Amino acid sequence: GGQSSASKKGESLSDTIRCLECYSDITVLRHPIQGSIAAVHPHTTKPLVNAGDGTGEHPTQALLDLFTITDELNLLSSPSCDDSNKVSLASAVDEPLIVVLLGDLKHGRTVHSLAKLLARVGPKLYPTRPIVLRYCSPPSLNMPEDVQTFVNQYTNVDNGVVQETEHYTDLTQAVKGAHVLYVTRIQKERFQNPQDYNSVKGLYVVDKHLMDTHCNANNMIVLHPLPRVDEIHVNVDSDPRAAYFRQMENGMYVRMAILALLLGKP
Repeated sequence: GGQSSASKKGESLSDTIRCLECYSDITVLRHPIQGSIAAVHPHTTKPLVNAGDGTGEHPTQALLDLFTITDELNLLSSPSCDDSNKVSLASAVDEPLIVVLLGDLKHGRTVHSLAKLLARVGPKLYPTRPIVLRYCSPPSLNMPEDVQTFVNQYTNVDNGVVQETEHYTDLTQAVKGAHVLYVTRIQKERFQNPQDYNSVKGLYVVDKHLMDTHCNANNMIVLHPLPRVDEIHVNVDSDPRAAYFRQMENGMYVRMAILALLLGKP
Protein backbone atom coordinates (compact mmCIF):
# COMPACT_ATOMS: atom_id res chain seq x y z
CA GLY A 1 0.00 0.00 0.00
CA GLY A 2 0.89 3.68 0.07
CA GLN A 3 2.91 5.48 2.70
CA SER A 4 -0.29 6.47 4.52
CA SER A 5 -1.85 2.98 4.57
CA ALA A 6 -2.89 1.36 7.83
CA SER A 7 -0.16 -1.25 7.49
CA LYS A 8 2.45 1.53 7.50
CA LYS A 9 0.97 2.66 10.79
CA GLY A 10 1.39 -0.79 12.28
CA GLU A 11 -1.97 -2.43 11.63
CA SER A 12 -1.78 -6.23 11.42
CA LEU A 13 -2.71 -8.00 8.20
CA SER A 14 -5.56 -9.84 9.93
CA ASP A 15 -7.02 -6.53 11.14
CA THR A 16 -6.74 -5.09 7.63
CA ILE A 17 -8.66 -8.04 6.24
CA ARG A 18 -11.34 -7.79 8.94
CA CYS A 19 -11.79 -4.11 8.08
CA LEU A 20 -12.06 -4.86 4.36
CA GLU A 21 -14.68 -7.51 5.11
CA CYS A 22 -16.94 -4.75 6.41
CA TYR A 23 -17.23 -3.46 2.84
CA SER A 24 -17.04 -6.63 0.73
CA ASP A 25 -18.34 -10.16 0.26
CA ILE A 26 -15.01 -11.76 -0.70
CA THR A 27 -11.37 -10.82 -0.10
CA VAL A 28 -8.80 -11.65 -2.79
CA LEU A 29 -5.34 -11.38 -1.25
CA ARG A 30 -1.90 -11.35 -2.84
CA HIS A 31 0.94 -10.94 -0.38
CA PRO A 32 4.76 -10.99 -0.71
CA ILE A 33 5.27 -13.25 2.32
CA GLN A 34 4.87 -17.00 1.95
CA GLY A 35 2.29 -18.42 4.34
CA SER A 36 0.51 -15.10 4.90
CA ILE A 37 -2.84 -16.35 3.61
CA ALA A 38 -2.80 -19.40 5.86
CA ALA A 39 -1.90 -17.22 8.82
CA VAL A 40 -4.75 -14.77 8.20
CA HIS A 41 -7.43 -17.31 7.30
CA PRO A 42 -8.43 -18.28 10.89
CA HIS A 43 -9.30 -14.65 11.59
CA THR A 44 -11.57 -14.13 8.57
CA THR A 45 -15.37 -14.21 8.55
CA LYS A 46 -15.90 -14.17 4.78
CA PRO A 47 -14.37 -16.12 1.88
CA LEU A 48 -10.66 -15.47 1.35
CA VAL A 49 -9.04 -16.25 -1.99
CA ASN A 50 -5.30 -16.82 -2.23
CA ALA A 51 -4.04 -14.78 -5.18
CA GLY A 52 -0.40 -15.66 -4.49
CA ASP A 53 1.71 -15.64 -1.34
CA GLY A 54 5.33 -14.86 -2.10
CA THR A 55 7.13 -17.96 -3.34
CA GLY A 56 4.49 -20.26 -1.86
CA GLU A 57 1.31 -21.04 -3.77
CA HIS A 58 -1.02 -19.67 -6.46
CA PRO A 59 -4.12 -21.91 -6.37
CA THR A 60 -6.37 -20.03 -8.81
CA GLN A 61 -3.59 -20.05 -11.40
CA ALA A 62 -3.30 -23.82 -10.99
CA LEU A 63 -7.04 -24.21 -11.54
CA LEU A 64 -6.99 -22.18 -14.74
CA ASP A 65 -3.87 -24.06 -15.87
CA LEU A 66 -5.59 -27.40 -15.31
CA PHE A 67 -8.64 -26.16 -17.21
CA THR A 68 -6.45 -24.96 -20.08
CA ILE A 69 -4.55 -28.26 -20.29
CA THR A 70 -7.78 -30.25 -20.25
CA ASP A 71 -9.49 -28.04 -22.82
CA GLU A 72 -6.56 -27.54 -25.19
CA LEU A 73 -5.69 -31.25 -25.31
CA ASN A 74 -9.34 -32.34 -25.38
CA LEU A 75 -8.68 -34.69 -22.48
CA LEU A 76 -12.27 -35.23 -21.36
CA SER A 77 -13.70 -36.05 -24.78
CA SER A 78 -14.44 -39.61 -25.77
CA PRO A 79 -12.62 -40.97 -28.86
CA SER A 80 -15.90 -40.91 -30.81
CA CYS A 81 -16.27 -37.20 -30.09
CA ASP A 82 -12.69 -36.34 -30.98
CA ASP A 83 -12.56 -32.92 -32.63
CA SER A 84 -10.14 -33.15 -35.53
CA ASN A 85 -9.90 -29.37 -35.63
CA LYS A 86 -8.06 -29.10 -32.34
CA VAL A 87 -5.08 -30.65 -30.60
CA SER A 88 -6.36 -33.82 -28.97
CA LEU A 89 -5.36 -36.82 -26.91
CA ALA A 90 -8.94 -38.09 -26.79
CA SER A 91 -8.21 -41.04 -29.08
CA ALA A 92 -5.33 -42.24 -26.86
CA VAL A 93 -6.97 -42.57 -23.45
CA ASP A 94 -4.13 -44.63 -21.97
CA GLU A 95 -1.30 -42.46 -23.29
CA PRO A 96 0.66 -40.79 -20.47
CA LEU A 97 0.21 -37.05 -20.11
CA ILE A 98 3.74 -35.63 -20.02
CA VAL A 99 4.02 -32.19 -18.43
CA VAL A 100 7.31 -30.28 -18.38
CA LEU A 101 7.68 -27.60 -15.72
CA LEU A 102 10.49 -25.32 -16.86
CA GLY A 103 12.53 -22.49 -15.39
CA ASP A 104 12.52 -21.09 -11.87
CA LEU A 105 10.93 -23.98 -10.02
CA LYS A 106 12.36 -22.85 -6.69
CA HIS A 107 10.58 -19.50 -6.53
CA GLY A 108 7.72 -20.09 -8.99
CA ARG A 109 4.52 -20.36 -6.96
CA THR A 110 2.52 -21.25 -10.07
CA VAL A 111 4.46 -24.47 -10.67
CA HIS A 112 4.27 -25.38 -6.97
CA SER A 113 0.48 -25.28 -7.10
CA LEU A 114 0.19 -26.92 -10.52
CA ALA A 115 2.43 -29.85 -9.60
CA LYS A 116 0.40 -30.48 -6.46
CA LEU A 117 -2.93 -30.18 -8.27
CA LEU A 118 -1.93 -32.52 -11.09
CA ALA A 119 -0.67 -35.09 -8.60
CA ARG A 120 -3.76 -34.93 -6.41
CA VAL A 121 -6.55 -34.46 -8.95
CA GLY A 122 -5.06 -35.92 -12.13
CA PRO A 123 -5.86 -39.58 -11.39
CA LYS A 124 -9.48 -38.64 -10.63
CA LEU A 125 -9.87 -36.38 -13.64
CA TYR A 126 -8.03 -38.70 -16.05
CA PRO A 127 -8.48 -42.14 -14.41
CA THR A 128 -6.87 -44.17 -17.17
CA ARG A 129 -4.09 -41.75 -18.06
CA PRO A 130 -0.76 -41.77 -16.19
CA ILE A 131 0.81 -38.39 -15.54
CA VAL A 132 4.53 -37.78 -15.91
CA LEU A 133 5.89 -34.59 -14.35
CA ARG A 134 9.26 -33.49 -15.71
CA TYR A 135 11.10 -30.84 -13.70
CA CYS A 136 13.58 -28.91 -15.83
CA SER A 137 15.65 -26.22 -14.13
CA PRO A 138 19.18 -25.21 -13.19
CA PRO A 139 20.35 -27.14 -10.10
CA SER A 140 20.13 -23.97 -8.03
CA LEU A 141 16.44 -23.54 -8.91
CA ASN A 142 15.14 -27.07 -8.37
CA MET A 143 11.58 -27.74 -7.28
CA PRO A 144 11.44 -27.36 -3.46
CA GLU A 145 11.66 -30.55 -1.45
CA ASP A 146 8.31 -29.98 0.26
CA VAL A 147 6.55 -29.80 -3.12
CA GLN A 148 8.33 -32.92 -4.34
CA THR A 149 7.38 -34.74 -1.14
CA PHE A 150 3.73 -33.76 -1.60
CA VAL A 151 3.72 -34.93 -5.22
CA ASN A 152 5.53 -38.17 -4.46
CA GLN A 153 2.90 -39.29 -1.96
CA TYR A 154 0.48 -39.59 -4.87
CA THR A 155 2.92 -41.43 -7.10
CA ASN A 156 1.90 -44.93 -8.12
CA VAL A 157 -1.03 -45.16 -5.70
CA ASP A 158 -4.29 -44.05 -7.32
CA ASN A 159 -6.36 -46.40 -9.45
CA GLY A 160 -3.30 -48.43 -10.31
CA VAL A 161 -2.22 -45.62 -12.66
CA VAL A 162 1.50 -44.97 -12.42
CA GLN A 163 2.50 -41.36 -11.91
CA GLU A 164 6.13 -40.43 -12.33
CA THR A 165 8.46 -37.50 -11.77
CA GLU A 166 11.64 -36.94 -13.76
CA HIS A 167 14.42 -34.38 -13.44
CA TYR A 168 16.25 -32.62 -16.29
CA THR A 169 18.62 -29.75 -16.85
CA ASP A 170 18.70 -30.13 -20.67
CA LEU A 171 15.59 -28.58 -22.21
CA THR A 172 15.95 -30.42 -25.52
CA GLN A 173 15.78 -33.72 -23.65
CA ALA A 174 12.96 -32.64 -21.35
CA VAL A 175 10.56 -31.72 -24.16
CA LYS A 176 10.88 -34.99 -26.07
CA GLY A 177 7.39 -36.46 -26.35
CA ALA A 178 5.92 -33.86 -23.99
CA HIS A 179 2.32 -32.69 -24.31
CA VAL A 180 2.61 -29.62 -22.09
CA LEU A 181 5.58 -27.28 -21.80
CA TYR A 182 4.89 -24.96 -18.88
CA VAL A 183 7.42 -22.13 -18.99
CA THR A 184 8.24 -19.78 -16.11
CA ARG A 185 10.53 -16.78 -16.07
CA ILE A 186 13.64 -16.59 -13.93
CA GLN A 187 12.39 -14.23 -11.21
CA LYS A 188 15.00 -11.51 -10.83
CA GLU A 189 13.22 -10.01 -7.83
CA ARG A 190 13.76 -13.22 -5.83
CA PHE A 191 17.56 -13.06 -6.00
CA GLN A 192 19.54 -11.20 -3.35
CA ASN A 193 22.79 -11.52 -5.28
CA PRO A 194 22.74 -10.14 -8.87
CA GLN A 195 25.54 -12.55 -9.83
CA ASP A 196 23.35 -15.52 -8.94
CA TYR A 197 20.60 -14.15 -11.19
CA ASN A 198 22.95 -13.45 -14.08
CA SER A 199 24.33 -16.99 -13.88
CA VAL A 200 20.92 -18.48 -14.76
CA LYS A 201 19.30 -15.66 -16.75
CA GLY A 202 18.54 -16.72 -20.31
CA LEU A 203 19.56 -20.31 -19.67
CA TYR A 204 16.34 -21.63 -21.21
CA VAL A 205 14.73 -20.02 -24.24
CA VAL A 206 11.77 -21.52 -26.07
CA ASP A 207 12.04 -20.45 -29.70
CA LYS A 208 10.92 -21.57 -33.14
CA HIS A 209 13.99 -23.79 -33.57
CA LEU A 210 13.23 -25.70 -30.36
CA MET A 211 9.56 -26.04 -31.29
CA ASP A 212 10.28 -27.27 -34.82
CA THR A 213 13.20 -29.53 -33.95
CA HIS A 214 12.54 -31.08 -30.53
CA CYS A 215 8.82 -30.74 -29.71
CA ASN A 216 5.79 -32.75 -30.77
CA ALA A 217 4.35 -31.39 -33.99
CA ASN A 218 0.87 -32.28 -32.72
CA ASN A 219 -0.76 -32.93 -29.35
CA MET A 220 1.41 -30.36 -27.61
CA ILE A 221 0.90 -26.91 -26.06
CA VAL A 222 3.13 -24.23 -24.54
CA LEU A 223 1.86 -22.45 -21.43
CA HIS A 224 3.20 -19.54 -19.39
CA PRO A 225 1.59 -17.77 -16.39
CA LEU A 226 2.92 -14.43 -17.74
CA PRO A 227 4.50 -11.97 -17.73
CA ARG A 228 7.33 -13.29 -19.84
CA VAL A 229 10.69 -11.64 -20.30
CA ASP A 230 12.89 -13.48 -22.79
CA GLU A 231 12.16 -17.12 -22.00
CA ILE A 232 9.69 -17.49 -24.89
CA HIS A 233 10.74 -15.83 -28.13
CA VAL A 234 8.07 -13.82 -29.92
CA ASN A 235 8.58 -16.01 -32.99
CA VAL A 236 6.66 -18.73 -31.10
CA ASP A 237 3.55 -16.56 -30.66
CA SER A 238 2.09 -17.47 -34.07
CA ASP A 239 2.59 -21.20 -33.50
CA PRO A 240 -0.80 -22.96 -32.95
CA ARG A 241 0.82 -24.78 -30.02
CA ALA A 242 1.42 -21.46 -28.23
CA ALA A 243 -1.53 -21.39 -25.82
CA TYR A 244 -0.38 -18.84 -23.24
CA PHE A 245 -2.63 -16.00 -24.32
CA ARG A 246 -5.62 -18.37 -24.51
CA GLN A 247 -4.53 -19.50 -21.05
CA MET A 248 -4.62 -15.88 -19.87
CA GLU A 249 -8.18 -15.48 -21.18
CA ASN A 250 -9.22 -18.70 -19.45
CA GLY A 251 -8.07 -17.11 -16.21
CA MET A 252 -10.88 -14.59 -16.40
CA TYR A 253 -13.54 -17.29 -16.83
CA VAL A 254 -12.15 -19.63 -14.18
CA ARG A 255 -11.86 -16.86 -11.62
CA MET A 256 -15.39 -15.69 -12.46
CA ALA A 257 -16.53 -19.25 -11.74
CA ILE A 258 -14.65 -19.31 -8.43
CA LEU A 259 -16.27 -16.06 -7.33
CA ALA A 260 -19.71 -17.29 -8.38
CA LEU A 261 -19.19 -20.54 -6.49
CA LEU A 262 -18.12 -18.74 -3.33
CA LEU A 263 -21.09 -16.35 -3.58
CA GLY A 264 -23.51 -19.22 -4.07
CA LYS A 265 -24.47 -18.18 -7.58
CA PRO A 266 -25.88 -20.85 -9.97
